[in-house]
Amino acid sequence: MAVAGISTLKMKVGYAAEATAGTRPTTGYTMLERCVSVGALSITNENLDATALEDEIKRYIAGIGDTGGSTTLTFNLTSGTTTEIEGMITAYNTAKEAGKEMWFEVWSPYLTKAFFFKGEPPQKIGMPEIGVNTVLQVEVPITVSDYHGLDTGVEPTA
Repeated sequence: MAVAGISTLKMKVGYAAEATAGTRPTTGYTMLERCVSVGALSITNENLDATALEDEIKRYIAGIGDTGGSTTLTFNLTSGTTTEIEGMITAYNTAKEAGKEMWFEVWSPYLTKAFFFKGEPPQKIGMPEIGVNTVLQVEVPITVSDYHGLDTGVEPTA
């Protein structure tokens, strides 16, 4: 019998720069604390028109998949989370200067695999929406340069 679903309790988001250019890190993912949401990455295939002259109705075949190009990590804003996000930006810039890329992992203790993608964070932390009696949350948009998908996960650590 299949389980009803998987909870988001105790999930973690982490990042790691490549030790070897072009190779996904399998250890050493740094946890980004106080993450409250991770935007979905849906793969939508472009529709290629395969209609021939004799067809009376258009026919299509699947083309290249598209992630939409970005996802957003949302954090409860604290002095600690700003320090962590700034550390991620610095680690990304250091990796980029060395010709390496940054990988992100979305890990769950309830799955045997985790979600992985390569991405580029913004260079600055944006300003959150500010309202009365709310928790300050900052959105960090990540440009997705390559979606890897599910693979053997490693729990990110602080």
